[in-house]
Amino acid sequence: MADTVSDFRAFGGNPLPPPAGSPPAWLPTAVPEWTAFERNGMSPRDAAAQIRTGIICNPKSHRNRSSVEATKPFLSGTVLAVTPRTQAELAEVLADFARHGIELLVIDGGDGTIRDVMTAAARVWTGRAPRVAIVPSGKTNALALDLGIPDTWTLDQALTAARDGNVKTRSPIEIVRKDTGTRLHGFLFGAGAFVQATALAQRTHRAGAFNGVAVGLALCWAILQTLFGGANSAWRKGSRMGIRYQGGAADGEHAPLANACTDRARYLMLASTLKRMPVGIRPFGVPRAGMKTLVVDAPPRWLAAATPLIVAGSRAAWLDRAGYHRIDAPALDLSMESGFILDGEIYPGGELIVREGKPIRFVVP
Repeated sequence: MADTVSDFRAFGGNPLPPPAGSPPAWLPTAVPEWTAFERNGMSPRDAAAQIRTGIICNPKSHRNRSSVEATKPFLSGTVLAVTPRTQAELAEVLADFARHGIELLVIDGGDGTIRDVMTAAARVWTGRAPRVAIVPSGKTNALALDLGIPDTWTLDQALTAARDGNVKTRSPIEIVRKDTGTRLHGFLFGAGAFVQATALAQRTHRAGAFNGVAVGLALCWAILQTLFGGANSAWRKGSRMGIRYQGGAADGEHAPLANACTDRARYLMLASTLKRMPVGIRPFGVPRAGMKTLVVDAPPRWLAAATPLIVAGSRAAWLDRAGYHRIDAPALDLSMESGFILDGEIYPGGELIVREGKPIRFVVP
């Protein structure tokens, strides 16, 4: 989480008595007992009709920096909002939310904020988790795009949709580090040239390009660097990756990697559980559920001819023979020395398990 000032309060009416036990030192206002709504100006009957809601807000998200709307108090004592300063505080906040039985978790931020919250939430809710509502306010909002949530969606609209019961289910990608057992949860994994392309995307953010525009510009620049770089350029040489799919099933007839363990240089690897990608690209082929991967051997062959077909989701058989492999699998073992990207953040490589996580219920319009 971004390094921000904590702001955890009950909205609407006077603060309620704190729960038993001492609140965390960083908590400036005690978490209320949600069972005593009538003390907050709300009858028990009205309280029963409300949804117990916890909000995690990242005020450093792109749109939140220039607007106070995202963090402005609203509704009643059934809603709590917090802006954690650290990962440790985020974990404490979510544990408090779980202890008070929240039914809806609202994440006000971009893909990176969602990744951090979902990673911490998976350790808190090991059973049935609350529904999740997203208010997209980041530089990239790929998950919101996939769910059909517009950039203009507000907290009021999200809460109305939650009361109406509008949900879609998506499973995150779960990254497990074999040496420590630590886990990450996100929706778009990338390695190889995708790491350099993401660094370029960060530059386009500073230049004022966001969402799909930034992704498109970064990918175009990465392809140009590869096409016009020398034969020994870092872009073309790729990164060593050992891949072993678990129960692999290829997209269509392209399956040379599906049931084999391979270890060689790769130009690019992508994995996602999203159905819809930014700017309409289809690197995994036709939209479908489940974890999908695209693996491109290094050096990439016939890149100029293959790129438009890959972007359009073409099923041309020669792509697989040329080293462009699309494979669906619930899990894979991955060994690599270089780092990887998960929802915009770079992490060190190593011995990893990449797999489809537990489904999450997302509130949608």
